[in-house]
Amino acid sequence: MATIQVSKKYAFKWYEKFYFMSISAGMWVTLKHFVKSAFLRRMVTVSYPENKKVLSVRFRGLHRLKRNEKGQERCTACYCCQWVCPADAIQIVAAEVPPERQYLHPEDKYAKTFQVDLLRCIFCGLCEEACPKGAIYLDGGLPMPDDSRDKLILEKEQMLEPKGGPAIGERL
Repeated sequence: MATIQVSKKYAFKWYEKFYFMSISAGMWVTLKHFVKSAFLRRMVTVSYPENKKVLSVRFRGLHRLKRNEKGQERCTACYCCQWVCPADAIQIVAAEVPPERQYLHPEDKYAKTFQVDLLRCIFCGLCEEACPKGAIYLDGGLPMPDDSRDKLILEKEQMLEPKGGPAIGERL
């Protein structure tokens, strides 16, 4: 077996082996937050149920399926959002529009099921950009934590905007 010679250029000095600079930098951040919260009474965190954080205009929330001016579903199951999703979080099943549902869909097909898996979604907004009909938007509020996987898969009925526009108090 051959031995490899390590040059002194890449060898650590004795004080670098103890990581003094890294540990002191981390302790400085901790001390700074401690002083702010203990002595200056500036809270670093927000008490969530009582106080809600103000969201940015650029915030991407949960997925929402929009309706057109007549109250019809905009989604025509073209699969553009499903194909462009880098996380493969969107699943669509298309179906032909029966004559009794023709008033709901202006096209010849519709999304029978439309599911978004929030555990896979990275909230990038590519589905919103890819939709030719402007049917899907990311503006439906905060993603809610839950303890079961089934509740974190959004169904079409949960995402579909109510007739007449968004509910009172919701972002547009």
